[in-house]
Amino acid sequence: MKRWAKNNIEAFELANKYIPGGVSSPVRSFYQVGGVPFFVSRAKSSKIYDIEGKEYIDYVMSWGALILGHSNSDVISAVKEQIYYGTTYGAPTEIEYILAKTISECIPSMEMIRFVNSGTEACMSAVRLARAFTGKSKVIKFEGCYHGHADYFLVSAGSGVANLQVPSSRGVTENLIKDTIVLPFNDVEKFLNTVETEDGISCIIVEPIPANMGVVIPKKGFLETLQRVCKEKNILLIFDEVITGFRFGLCGVQDIIGIKPDITCLGKIIGGGFPLACFGGRRDIMKLLAPLGEVYQAGTLSGNPIAVVAGIKTLELLKKLDYRYLESISVDLVEGIRDILSKKFKNSNTKVVINRFRSLFSVFFSQGESVENFSDVRNSDKGLFSKFFHHLLKNGVFIPPSVFETFFISFSHTRKDIQKTLDVVLSLDF
Repeated sequence: MKRWAKNNIEAFELANKYIPGGVSSPVRSFYQVGGVPFFVSRAKSSKIYDIEGKEYIDYVMSWGALILGHSNSDVISAVKEQIYYGTTYGAPTEIEYILAKTISECIPSMEMIRFVNSGTEACMSAVRLARAFTGKSKVIKFEGCYHGHADYFLVSAGSGVANLQVPSSRGVTENLIKDTIVLPFNDVEKFLNTVETEDGISCIIVEPIPANMGVVIPKKGFLETLQRVCKEKNILLIFDEVITGFRFGLCGVQDIIGIKPDITCLGKIIGGGFPLACFGGRRDIMKLLAPLGEVYQAGTLSGNPIAVVAGIKTLELLKKLDYRYLESISVDLVEGIRDILSKKFKNSNTKVVINRFRSLFSVFFSQGESVENFSDVRNSDKGLFSKFFHHLLKNGVFIPPSVFETFFISFSHTRKDIQKTLDVVLSLDF
């Protein structure tokens, strides 16, 4: 395709003329770390290249969607084959059944599945379904957990919303969020007090491993308490596994921690780099969806054959790979960064806190010894994180441009990538 800008600065200036902020999703603008974003020309495996020809080791990986790396040849071949048969039909296909069956077999709590195009759609639809099933209206979410940009989710949300200087988002009315109850993540006492005093709670939606305020690890017993109370109070438990589904194995976090939610939302990895998400759960709940029931949900491009084929091929390839490799290189990278940065801040009041769950991790420059909730993340030093980000970017390493986001490791990352990254971190002078 013909080049339309000489460099990243010019590209950003031109994009700003026609696209708000010059980007199609806010965090891409680098507004949380400052500076001008680079514009991508191509990507392959663990590398991404800008329009100036500069190469970066990529730890964003399309925000976790590309667990196999960029432009996986097998996925591309499957997509090319499908394109010749058509790109969209507005009618059912056999391959939707194949992918739904594969997901259900890997995550047994998802007895029936409905495909949509994004994580926002999946979470929005899951809450509507929960309200219909329980006949109640209130929703509990947790500070810093991001479930897409549906109006009633934009309250104390993480990800790109976290730095907005408004309670949620302008354009979201008080009436639309009046049934949303926001609680601190990891605070069992406040949760128990709330469910005892509030009537009409239909569901609890939570990222079992939050990854949109950076990675935050649930305290022992927190998720177990949510599950127990949901069963006791006729409340549905919704796990938002848009990021974590298939990230740690051919399963969800729920299968690793042994907690079975009523509804699960998936995205990212199941689309193999294409727009695809789904929500699914118990058969008696899912049968309320139209055309079987009276809960309406629809989408022209839902179950798009290109995305479905990419998803099928991605899960097929993941079955042949050893997730222990992801764990191994993640440990090497995290422990290396921790060791280097801890020595750099040895005589400082700043603590380097790195939260990791398998191949997800986040780096915080904190005043405390731990980061356990959204408040801890917000109180971390964003100026130091910005300096950390720009040093790595200048030296060919692309990490998430926000302290509220997560580093992603893929099967395409090599030990050479890890060592180069550590060398760049070592050269940083705070």
